[in-house]
Formats: sequence, C-alpha cells, structure tokens
Amino acid sequence: MSEEAVDTSTPPTLVQKIAAEALGTAVLVFIGCGSAVIFGNVADDSTGLAGLFAITAVGLSFGIAIIAMVYTFGRVSGGHFNPAVSVGAALGGRISWKDAGLYSAAQIVGGLVGGLLLALTALSSDFGWEFGESLGSNGFGDHGGVELLGALLIELILTFIFVTVILGTTDERNRAVAAMAPLTIGLTLAAIHFVAIPATGTSVNPARSIGVAFFSGSDAIVQLWLFIVAPLLGGAIAGVLYPLVFGHGADPVPGSGLNFGAGGSSDPGFTQQWNQQAYGQQQAYGQHQAQPGQQVGQVGQVAQPAQQQGQPIIQDGWQWDPAAQQWIPAQQQPAPGAPASPDPQAGWAPPASDQTQVRPPQ
Repeated sequence: MSEEAVDTSTPPTLVQKIAAEALGTAVLVFIGCGSAVIFGNVADDSTGLAGLFAITAVGLSFGIAIIAMVYTFGRVSGGHFNPAVSVGAALGGRISWKDAGLYSAAQIVGGLVGGLLLALTALSSDFGWEFGESLGSNGFGDHGGVELLGALLIELILTFIFVTVILGTTDERNRAVAAMAPLTIGLTLAAIHFVAIPATGTSVNPARSIGVAFFSGSDAIVQLWLFIVAPLLGGAIAGVLYPLVFGHGADPVPGSGLNFGAGGSSDPGFTQQWNQQAYGQQQAYGQHQAQPGQQVGQVGQVAQPAQQQGQPIIQDGWQWDPAAQQWIPAQQQPAPGAPASPDPQAGWAPPASDQTQVRPPQ
C-alpha cells in the first residue's frame, strides 16, 4: 500500500452525523415532495401521457435527490435519510441502536423542516396550494389508489426491497460496486416511485411522510400511521433477513442486531461506505494499520517506525533493529557486528522463553 492511500481524515463527530442526516432528509423532502406538488394534479391521471410524464418526473426527483445527498453526506453519516433504513441497518449489525435512534430523530426533524420550507415556498408561489391541501402527502382509500391492506403490502414490500438493496450495495464484501452504491440506491428509489405513486403516493420513508403530513390536513394525519408502521416493518425484515441469508461482511457493531443495548457506535465501513480511501488501508498481515509516527511501506512489509534523533526505539519490550529492518526482543539486542536475527522479511521473532510466535505491536 502506498503512503498516499492512507486516509488521514478526522472521523466525523456524532453532531456532524446528526446534522448530515437532518439536512439530507430536509433536501429529500423539499425536492421530492416539491415535484409532487407541482405535478400532483397531472399525476392523478396516470393513464394519459401527461400523467406518465408526471409520475416519471416525481420519481426521478426523489431518486436524484437521494443520489445527491448520499454522495454528499455518505462519508459522514452513511446517508440514511430514512428511519426505515436506520432500523434495518441496526438489525443488520451495521450501526448501534443508539445511533439508529439519534438518526431517526434527526431525520424526522429534517423532514419537518423540509416540509415547512416547501409549504412556505408553495404559499408564496403560483402553485395554487393552500394549507390543508396535499403537500405531496401519502394516502389510501379515498385519498389513494388502493385500500388499507393494499397500501400496507405495497409500502412494506417496496421498503423491504429498498433496504435490501442498500444493505447489499454497502456490504464491505461488495467493494467492486461501492462507488456506484448511491447511484444504485437512487435509481431503486425512483423505480419504487414509478410503481407506488398511483397507489399511495409512495412513502417507504416515515420521515418523508411525517414531514409533509402536518401541512396537508387532518386526513393525511389520520392515515399517517400506516406510512410509519409499514416502512419500519419492511426495513426491519430486510435488516433481519439479509445477514441471516447472506451473512455479515464484518463483525456486528456492539449494541446492534437483537442486542438492544445503548452501547456501541456506527460501523466505519457502513458510516463511510462511499469513502473510497477507507478501502485498501489494510497492510501487513491483512489488518494492521500504521500508527502515528510510523512509515508505511509496500504491502507485505512491516510498518517501520520513524527514526527519532538516532535514539533506539523500544516499545512494549521490543526494539526496532534498523539494520535488519525488523523488531527484535529488547532483551536480545544483537551485539555490534553480530548477524541480524533470522527471517528479516517476516517482521517478527520468537521470544527466547518458549516457541510461541509473537507479532510485534504496530
């Protein structure tokens, strides 16, 4: 691994993650539901060419918005912007329940902010929208294209598909497509909207539904429960089934899965899933990374400590031998002119007391 490949960026703080989730969800609601407000009347006629165009425009608005936000904030928070995704990620062992709860709260706040900004924009524009009218809200029965059971099944199944795609494309064993994950996720969300807009208006995201329901009148609020319950169930099923069927790409994060403890924090592999510098940082023995003050050599070489004014470097009972380019036990330092300890390429030496082979600290 070359030295340029080392990621020296500071990990995002919890405040930055929460801010990213809130801002990304607000943008998703404003752009996606904004397009629904503009094309809403046309989309009601889903059988005509104008209706098909409107459905396509709304679906692509949601899809493109999620692509943009994931590429923007994926390295910070993982780019969930959806409580159903956070629940699925927690059950799948990708993030802790503590982070999932904080993410969900931030997403709901962001959705409400996005809905408020959209309502103010619609009022000040010539959209013909007034408070109490649909602001891209979801519905069923008299306010949608299907009855309650149909809406429940559509939202549950489509959310399951959406979260499964996210878990699969961000699986660390799927690194070949990691850079394309946001695009895949966004196109999947667009396709989901093509299917469900005539039926429910498409939620698959409780924060998106909550964000506009409170500006869309009492009917949207009364029916809101379905667009919270169904997506959460769909995301939860995906979070359980994906690792059950396909296994874990990495050890589950503490406090995730069916362990509902508050401990643990987000898995960096999921939180920074589209930070390409995060991949390829493994060096000698496949896991050890260079520590501060060390120099990174090529793959297969042991990390070399930086020289400090000619003074011997001793750490945890091991001393760096610059002549042999390896660590040796400090109590067995070679005499001047003595040959280097054996196996200089391996970067370690067995202790004198027994035959156990001990790898030096990195």
